Amino acid sequence: MTELFDPTSLAQSWPLPENPRPIVTFGAGSIVGDAHYPAYRKGGFPIAGLFDPDREKAEKLASAWGVTAYSSLAEAAAVENAIFDLATPPSRHVEVLEALPDGAVALIQKPMGADLAQATEILEICRRKKLTAAVNFQLRFAPMMLALKDAIAQGWLGEVIDFDAWLALDTPWQLWPFLKGQPRIEIAMHSIHYLDLIRQLLGDPQGVHARTLGHPAHDVAQTRTSAILDYGDRVRCALSINHDHKFGRPHQACEFRICGTEGAAYLQLGVNLDYPRGEPDILEIYPKGGDGWVSVPLKGAWFPDAFVGRMANLQRFASGEDADLVGSVEDAWNTMALVEAAYRSSASPATPIEKRA
Repeated sequence: MTELFDPTSLAQSWPLPENPRPIVTFGAGSIVGDAHYPAYRKGGFPIAGLFDPDREKAEKLASAWGVTAYSSLAEAAAVENAIFDLATPPSRHVEVLEALPDGAVALIQKPMGADLAQATEILEICRRKKLTAAVNFQLRFAPMMLALKDAIAQGWLGEVIDFDAWLALDTPWQLWPFLKGQPRIEIAMHSIHYLDLIRQLLGDPQGVHARTLGHPAHDVAQTRTSAILDYGDRVRCALSINHDHKFGRPHQACEFRICGTEGAAYLQLGVNLDYPRGEPDILEIYPKGGDGWVSVPLKGAWFPDAFVGRMANLQRFASGEDADLVGSVEDAWNTMALVEAAYRSSASPATPIEKRA
């Protein structure tokens, strides 16, 4: 008798820690109020407080959430038994990590430094100080992605041999003023999520072909990327990213198409459509042995539910409840190496086309 696909049986959440530890956040940017704190409250994680060099901004956010605004980096780092949440620009990660006590537990905002050299420095600091540290590649923990991973593990797609990411968006880069003047934007700050997820699903590619560029209408360093990840002769993996599609919602998109030898999956990443308000996430699966697409009823969205799962795994690993730390700094370094290779590829000349004599 053929097994029937049950979309409601797919795992969509991460178990919560039995005794969650208090969270101290470094940074008071929009991502904290829009994602981190809503997620932590939803997951039942106690929030001790936050520090930001901009005292006014820190006090405003702390007041809104009823937490402490610490007066200095040292005061925040001295909170005992805390999980330290670095919602900081990549250039500030090293300073904060050095201020943490040896043996501390930390969640580091992506990217893991501005480039691979900084990622290596961060990795060495974490090793020297014996920090239990992960990078906030929280897309892995989105309900739709946990369900997709479960469906693949159960064999509903067969062998995954095709991965397409297609984005045509109007992204409000002005929401992140710290990006102004940064030399690396699109891959390092946005598509890094997709590259990290692809690594989790397909493993490390052999190489990458990429081209990333800006747009004549603004001065953001890069907002458009095309990339091919080389997985040999069986798997095709391509990304087409355009954050400058400002022509109305009807033909905008933020979606993945994943094909296996026996089934397929379609995903919409809704938060990027009209960010940060967003639209619903979507996961549909054409299962092995099926005769049509099946919608998976999702129990949550990338924002904020993925942040719940990301913090839950870190807390559970620190307490010994989880055996594996997903997205550890050791693993995240490999995502940064892929990002670095993509930028090197983009800076290299394309294969020249022969000219007639």
